Amino acid sequence: MSKDRIFRAGGRVMAGFDGHIANDHAKRLIRDFRVQSLILFKRNVDSPAQVADLVRELQSLALDAGYARPLLIAIDQEGGRVQRLRAPWTVWPPIRRLGDLDSEKLTRRMAEAIAAELKACGIGLDFAPVVDVDTNPNNPIIGDRSFSRDPEQVGRLAVAFIEAMQGAGVAACAKHFPGHGDTDKDSHLDLPVVEHSRSRLEDIELRPFKKAIAANVATIMTAHIVVRELDEKVPATLSPKVVTTLLRDELGYKGVIVADDLEMKAVSANWPYAISAVLAAKAGCDVLPVCEHEEAQVAVIEALIRAEESGELRRKDIDDSLLRIDSMIDKYALPYVEPTAKAAIAAAGRTESRLLAAEIAGVSL
Repeated sequence: MSKDRIFRAGGRVMAGFDGHIANDHAKRLIRDFRVQSLILFKRNVDSPAQVADLVRELQSLALDAGYARPLLIAIDQEGGRVQRLRAPWTVWPPIRRLGDLDSEKLTRRMAEAIAAELKACGIGLDFAPVVDVDTNPNNPIIGDRSFSRDPEQVGRLAVAFIEAMQGAGVAACAKHFPGHGDTDKDSHLDLPVVEHSRSRLEDIELRPFKKAIAANVATIMTAHIVVRELDEKVPATLSPKVVTTLLRDELGYKGVIVADDLEMKAVSANWPYAISAVLAAKAGCDVLPVCEHEEAQVAVIEALIRAEESGELRRKDIDDSLLRIDSMIDKYALPYVEPTAKAAIAAAGRTESRLLAAEIAGVSL
């Protein structure tokens, strides 16, 4: 395998690892597989100082390995059920509270405060906000992660969140395209199917994404759901009809498209990693997260290399994806500012942020 092809394959994979330090797994991802982006989970988090030290160590490893750009460090920090950084960081209520209050001002302030805490730790991409419309009360995975049951309100508040977060220097992500709100299965565990007509999708599910695109959202994450009206055979993440034809061509999205984690059961129980990764890349996904197991990450990188060697993945498409990723890193990670324990501690759980969280939650400190 040529180094050049390893660089191009690793540049599209977002990987996770265990532990509070850069363990051997993390070091191999950077040194041997040239992974350009890493994602942090609760398992990587102990304290503000520790997270800043971890990110600084990861970036140092990339610098020593000759990377031309800093690593992109990502996290899920939505508020509510999904926030990897908790106390002593600010603990945020679910974004449904912002919908209940219908306040763009509070939405902007919350996004700016989250961004400040992330940026102080060296984290440049937040997989938020959820722009799914919560139309199904039996949905086991979205619920209060959504702003609202009203697509117009979801889109309006999502724009406020995106503009504020990105204005504060952290890339945002509109998820989960083309809309995970009306499902009754959790795609972490199973493969949901949506039966809506195209007119219904236009009226409800797609409206917030159109607003997010108009707001220049840095990334959009695909959903592991089958939308029969768009593609009867495969989930959105693996479908050129959804990712390229709809999102790129029809909606005109020019930013970075991120697949949801390829280790989720909706995909991994039906397609081996080596197959799903190539299908997602062919569909038009730029970044391919493989969030936990090293063997899965290696299988994905090797599959991408083989697919380029065989011509199954076109060199131009690979280069276009890498250019979009590089452009995002340039915008949100350069000039590189080394995170410090002092800055991370000072930013975590500031009084004004905790007061804001309490105001949004409707409680008093």
